[in-house]
Amino acid sequence: MKNQRAKQHFETPSALRHDAHTLAEDAEALLEATKEIVDDRVKAAREQLAETIENSRELYFGLQEKALQSARVADKTIHEHPYQTAFVALGVGALLGFLFCRRQ
Repeated sequence: MKNQRAKQHFETPSALRHDAHTLAEDAEALLEATKEIVDDRVKAAREQLAETIENSRELYFGLQEKALQSARVADKTIHEHPYQTAFVALGVGALLGFLFCRRQ
C-alpha cells in the first residue's frame, strides 16, 4: 500500500518539482545547521553537498530551458504544418487504437 501511494505521488510533474524543491530547501537547512561544526569530515560533506545542490540547480534550469525550447519548436512546426500534423496524429491514434483493440 505504501509503494502504491508513493508511486501515485511521483506521477505528476508538479509533485516531483515540489519534492525536489523541498529536498533542496532541506539540504540548505542542513548546511546552515552544520556551519559551525569544525570536524574535517563534516566540512568535506558540507562542501560536497553544496556542490551537489549547485549542480542540481544548474541541471534543473538547463532541463527547463531545453523543455521550453522543444515546446517552442513543436509549436512552430505545428503552426507551419497544421494539416500534416493532424494527419500524423490521426495515423498514430488509429494505429494505437488498432493495437489496443487487438490485445483484448
